Amino acid sequence: MSKYDELLKNPPKLLVKKEAREVVINLVSCMCDNKYKWTFKKNEEGDFKIRTHGYAFSNFQTKFDKDEIEWEADELKWDGVFRMINSGTSRIESLRSR
Repeated sequence: MSKYDELLKNPPKLLVKKEAREVVINLVSCMCDNKYKWTFKKNEEGDFKIRTHGYAFSNFQTKFDKDEIEWEADELKWDGVFRMINSGTSRIESLRSR
């Protein structure tokens, strides 16, 4: 069984620290279990911005626009953020926050 299939059947429990200023999400792709990383980091205005570490956001094929996901993170609705990310071709494997 691939790691992607494993995550589909048994998604991890994900918890973001209260008042986190940075959240790093590790992803596994449905294509050969390739691994990727997204970082949500607050800017000077206190808004979260997504960084996909050299990969185009469109590669992840989420059903949501980048700004929709950022706005959900700004409202601290992390379960919604996770659902939005998982709507594409990758699944969340783990995360760290600070």
